[in-house]
Amino acid sequence: MLEAEQTAPTLSSSQPGRKAVISREDIVQAALKLVGPHRSVSTLSLREVAREAGIAPNSFYRQFRDMDELAVTLIDMAGKSLREIIGEARLRASHGNSVVRSAVQAFIEQLRSDDRLLHILLREGTVGSDAFKHAVDRQLLFFEEELRVDLIRLAEINQTGLYEPALVAKAITRLVFAMGATAMDLPHDKLPELTEQLIVMVRMIITGTQTMAVHGSPDH
Repeated sequence: MLEAEQTAPTLSSSQPGRKAVISREDIVQAALKLVGPHRSVSTLSLREVAREAGIAPNSFYRQFRDMDELAVTLIDMAGKSLREIIGEARLRASHGNSVVRSAVQAFIEQLRSDDRLLHILLREGTVGSDAFKHAVDRQLLFFEEELRVDLIRLAEINQTGLYEPALVAKAITRLVFAMGATAMDLPHDKLPELTEQLIVMVRMIITGTQTMAVHGSPDH
């Protein structure tokens, strides 16, 4: 009598500790765990992110073409998140000065909260690849356009002049982000002082554009 044929054990397609199904969000969250104020996304390796996500490196390619695409996704998420936060702060404010204070405070508070998405947005514009820098610049252009519209609206409400609103929006946006990049390396107890300095700087720019709207460019 033949012995009953034993069924060979089924081999699992995934190794212990690895997930059978992975989403883009899983990979994004894994990358966010690895970055921070002193760790740029540009320094992450695919294997490192895959290990943190609990997947085989090849599984990464089912969701992202490469690390550049992952980094650009993180930068876009960071820009969208920050625009929503600052936009809500601006809407809560009722006049020019409070708009400046509310928006700057919202930005610094988000920085203080160790928001890793914000750290990515501030860091990658200076140390990342060309793809990262273009992605950051695209987000800055979004901020500039939204601020330009707000500046025009406030100038109409407050009946003040506004000289070259697009250039003013660019000056304020680039200033805030440059100061924010510096603030990442400061102790938290230094942030209130930096916040007040930044508010004064932004108000100086706005005062300057109002004066130039009345008197024209100094070269004229």
